Amino acid sequence: MSEPIKHECGIAMIRLRKPLQYYCDKYGTPAYGVGKLYLLMEKQHNRGQDGAGVANIKIGMDPGSRYISRYRSVDQQPIQSIFKNISSKYNDAKSIAPDKYTDAQWMKDNCAFSGELWLGHLRYGTHGRNSLENCHPMLRQNNWRSRNLVVAGNFNMTNVEELFNKLVELGQHPKEKIDTVTVMEKIGHFLDDENQRIFDKYRGELTNQEITQKIEDELDMQTVLTRACKDFDGGYTMAGMTGFGASFVARDPAGIRPAYYYADDEVVVVASEKPAIKTAFGINYDEIQEIPPANALIIEKNGSYRLAPYIDELPQKSCSFERIYFSRGSDTDIYNERKQLGKNLIPNILDEVNHDLKNTVFSYIPNTAENSFLGMLEGLNEYMAAKRLDALDKGVNGSELRGLLALQPRVEKLVIKDAKLRTFIADDEHRNELVSHVYDTTYEVINKDTDTVVVIDDSIVRGTTLERSILTMLDRLEPKKVIIVSSAPQIRFPDCYGIDMSKMREFVAFRAALALIKERGMDDLLKSVYEDCKRAVECNEPINHVKRIYEPFTYQEVSDKIAEIVTPEVIGAEVRVIYQTVEGLHEACPDHTGDWYFTGDFPTPGGIQVVNKSFVNFYEGNDHLRAY
Repeated sequence: MSEPIKHECGIAMIRLRKPLQYYCDKYGTPAYGVGKLYLLMEKQHNRGQDGAGVANIKIGMDPGSRYISRYRSVDQQPIQSIFKNISSKYNDAKSIAPDKYTDAQWMKDNCAFSGELWLGHLRYGTHGRNSLENCHPMLRQNNWRSRNLVVAGNFNMTNVEELFNKLVELGQHPKEKIDTVTVMEKIGHFLDDENQRIFDKYRGELTNQEITQKIEDELDMQTVLTRACKDFDGGYTMAGMTGFGASFVARDPAGIRPAYYYADDEVVVVASEKPAIKTAFGINYDEIQEIPPANALIIEKNGSYRLAPYIDELPQKSCSFERIYFSRGSDTDIYNERKQLGKNLIPNILDEVNHDLKNTVFSYIPNTAENSFLGMLEGLNEYMAAKRLDALDKGVNGSELRGLLALQPRVEKLVIKDAKLRTFIADDEHRNELVSHVYDTTYEVINKDTDTVVVIDDSIVRGTTLERSILTMLDRLEPKKVIIVSSAPQIRFPDCYGIDMSKMREFVAFRAALALIKERGMDDLLKSVYEDCKRAVECNEPINHVKRIYEPFTYQEVSDKIAEIVTPEVIGAEVRVIYQTVEGLHEACPDHTGDWYFTGDFPTPGGIQVVNKSFVNFYEGNDHLRAY
């Protein structure tokens, strides 16, 4: 995406299902789990570069022995930093007692991060400082092993205020009003409650030590999650580990955030993306399963596992942005879906260039749009093949036929990002000048004042990079026309489920609608929508009133106005913008129908509250405020 947005996080969990000695004997190292977790996290580094964290549980340790280890990092390369530190622990153990290195019990007694249960997290901070304290996994400590809780997740909650108040009503005194803390403390409260229930059940019959063992044998994480999560509103995949070795990965009721798992007799593994699991364990894609919405994968202390429903299911609305941009394109299904997104745009592109392929050059904005670009080329080749067949059917021959047979789509790599260029200058005027040079181009491949340049991008969010950099740069090639193509539809509404898109004015589509409203003297519409949004926020009314902002205008009218907005004042080429349609999106990605940022059809009541509140903030001039 030419306008990077912070988004999503990544999780990785591994449970070794056999005693650690088994892996020492079979693989010749106690670091089997370490290596697999490193691969899972490294193959998901696209999901978070603000920070990372790893936690490990040793199962069955005696009292007085450390059984929880955790490292977190906000270094420039946080994954490498963490695993370098973990590796040093193993190297130290090996140098101290090389003959004991593959003795599992000695390693567990003497080396940190040598347990059977692992949880890794990659962070993209949608808000909050990029500090070590904001990195997962989070740890809730207690002297009772069964009350210790480690939590990491890919989530945003829309109702943090409500969850915070629930904790206060329970008698707690939360240290922060953020979703990470409220989620962990809510689960932790009911984990404590389940501990107490089992303790009371056996009080007077067994010794406290015997009761402790009963708690670890009988504690039901499904019950804990059912009681803890009933008030959650948001998109989430939450992973947790208890101090005694039970663990879980819970997916939100609409399946907004992704979660996949694989299990065999040696491991149970969970990750946010399928390719990471495939790479780490060398398995086939059909062996990797999806955790169903509203279900938790629960792994017991003994290594057995089950899928368990813990919350009422909603209609599935898996995030379509995962398919368009966030997830790695090495997933076979995602690769093909992105190609189809590009192919779907061909009719509109051909209309815009008047079917003149001889004088049209196709390119893409590196690098994540490459798959949709390949699909666009595939669609062009299919169009040309059909055109040649039609010519043969009509008896065309001679030079006209030879011209048709020789004609190929003109493809050039026009847009090159200079990753080393940093826009560090403080004042806006000179910073914007530097921004215009973040991208560079290949010169002398465009026929001046003749060619049309078609450039495809994953999505157009704010439009500022187009205006300040890409269009200015392309105009230096002196084309007749520049067409910017978005493989995603127009982003019209904020996201509140894990993507950093929360403020209405940031969206170029919203600014285009405002400009159209002003041009047509429809200012009363803004006031009416504001009043309705304000009432909806106060009364918790589940209606997205912001949709009315776009209703007076056609999709094309909004696209045309966006083209005007992003066109720099001094530019010689005509600029046009083509967007994917919502129908085209669903055709390409039929199993991921979450499209609220495009349509305003939010899957949870909290999402509707957020969009109404976001518009209220805009209208009242409080654009700096977040709506959740």
